[in-house]
Amino acid sequence: MIPRHLLIAFCVLIIAALVLGFYTWRIRGRMVASENAEQTQAPVAPPASGPTERVTLYVADDETGKLHAESVNIPLPSGRQQHAEELLRALITLYLDKSSPHPLSPGSELRSVYLVDPGLAVIDMNSEFADGHRSGVLVEELTVVSLIETLASNSPGISRIKFLVDGKDRETLAGHADLADTYDVAAVGQILNYQ
Repeated sequence: MIPRHLLIAFCVLIIAALVLGFYTWRIRGRMVASENAEQTQAPVAPPASGPTERVTLYVADDETGKLHAESVNIPLPSGRQQHAEELLRALITLYLDKSSPHPLSPGSELRSVYLVDPGLAVIDMNSEFADGHRSGVLVEELTVVSLIETLASNSPGISRIKFLVDGKDRETLAGHADLADTYDVAAVGQILNYQ
């Protein structure tokens, strides 16, 4: 027969192990929930304030394989960089709509636009934009050219545009559109005139 004090000690150890296991399981569940909440919470840019301005967005259409100009009124801040960012955010918001003629992956967003003199603009997109982008030569080129034309036509003085993804260089958008080089705005404009 097992001595009584060993039986009591064994029962206490089993109860302690169960309590610690339950406690660990609860803490792990909370950590997973907080990680998921952090991942789903995208940073929200403050809404642009100020007077609205009529701008031209160059919207890609997958069916026709072309861009079409669309005039919209959006509030634009007075700063040149913020002005450029709001232009592209308006275009991306249009693409994120369910009825978009050129849908982007959910979570795609503009991180920032850096205006570097003389005439260089650097567009920094998030990883969801590139990682979730549909693959294909035409689809990728339409996205790139749409961003370039929208920014260049509404922001005088921009002659070259470079793309970054999460602040880093990237070879291609989704396997086809070149993001490693700098785009010449005039050359992109000439290509559009031939369409």
